Amino acid sequence: MDRTRESLVALRRILRATEMSGQELARSSGLTSVQARVLNIISEDGNHVPKEIALRLNVSQATVTALLQKLEAKGLIARCQSEQDRRQYNLWLTEAGRAALKQTPDALQQVYVTRFEQLPKWEQSMIVAALERVAYLMDAEKIHAAPVLEHGDLARGA
Repeated sequence: MDRTRESLVALRRILRATEMSGQELARSSGLTSVQARVLNIISEDGNHVPKEIALRLNVSQATVTALLQKLEAKGLIARCQSEQDRRQYNLWLTEAGRAALKQTPDALQQVYVTRFEQLPKWEQSMIVAALERVAYLMDAEKIHAAPVLEHGDLARGA
């Protein structure tokens, strides 16, 4: 029973860390972690379109559209119709968006990614296998989830 209890405590710690990170991000910047991730993607060099963001977040275009509308309403991004493809919009950060991104603390996801990528490949494989097994144990292996650490539903966080 001790191992069962230890595993449940570890799961609860992960859930609480995700929740607390999201709350801290919202307090400090007024953004959800998904919104901050979208701003990070848009801030990268290159021409960014909603379809690319949907692919990188592994979410539907409808979810990305809702996210972009909210960010645009906050004055953090701007968009204009693409010259190459009139069905697409090019996206960029406004000055307010750049400022918001600068004051956004390192998201829990970024801390995880940095630390995970420093692990040897064999240890990364073990962690992935263990997490996939935990998802199975919780009947969650078939639940669609984007590779974004956010408490709750991505569309709700739009």
